[in-house]
Amino acid sequence: MQKNKGRSRFIVACVAPATILAFIFLVIPTFNVFRMSLLRWGGYSANKEFVGLSNFAALLKDENFFRACRNSILLIVVVTAVTIFFALLFAAILTREKLRGQNFFRIIFYIPNILSVVVISAIFSAIYDANNGLLNSILNLLHITDEPVYWMGDQKIVIYSLAIAMVWQAIGYYMVMYMASMSAISESLYESANLEGASRTTQFFSITLPLIWTNIRTTLTFFIISNINMSFLFVKAMTNGGPDGATEVFLSYMYKQAYTNSTYGYGMAIGVVVFTFSFALAAIVNKVTKRDPLEM
Repeated sequence: MQKNKGRSRFIVACVAPATILAFIFLVIPTFNVFRMSLLRWGGYSANKEFVGLSNFAALLKDENFFRACRNSILLIVVVTAVTIFFALLFAAILTREKLRGQNFFRIIFYIPNILSVVVISAIFSAIYDANNGLLNSILNLLHITDEPVYWMGDQKIVIYSLAIAMVWQAIGYYMVMYMASMSAISESLYESANLEGASRTTQFFSITLPLIWTNIRTTLTFFIISNINMSFLFVKAMTNGGPDGATEVFLSYMYKQAYTNSTYGYGMAIGVVVFTFSFALAAIVNKVTKRDPLEM
């Protein structure tokens, strides 16, 4: 009995610091966001007025907010789909194919993930430069177009320019995670499939994909949620929401409302919507991708 009590005290002592920190830096701030979303407050004055759900009602009439929603959802869908596709493709090639310099390619693919968003933004801003950028120079060299393309200035294509930078940054990280899962698959399964005459594509969809599906589910949910934060960082570093709000996303619009326009309560209302949207999206993805796990 005394031994069980001592073990319980030890577990409590180990868990208590993390629990206290999570409560102070996660639970309390989250509660405050919900509380401040019900106020009309500039953020810097002592004057706070309780307005109930008025901030949320104003959101329903805010066209700029809905544009930020469309941009965020577009980036979530496009960046997630393209990143996961290429991460799986490159992981399968580097794991299953006998290529010279595999470790070199792994390092090259992973390098963008260790660079800061500011560095990546600077690289792609130089590539997209309308006058001296690498991309326009290549297009001119191939005689595809003689006129400069304003990759960061055209409202129709700027959001896709951001998406390319985000995909380039993320592929290596998820590729390494998928490679770890694929390496754990028994080679005997592929040997049996080869004897049956199954092609590489059939083996990937019949063996590889089902056996790493749990990993894909986890990374998919993680990436979709982290995409909301990463899109804000890229927008702040590359476009600041421009041109004319064409790249405004959830968090950049919230930031401007809370800290630039001094409508802090309104910004926190946007934060509540983003918080709810993130959890709802994670639940939907988990539900849609749920299937019975396979074992080797």
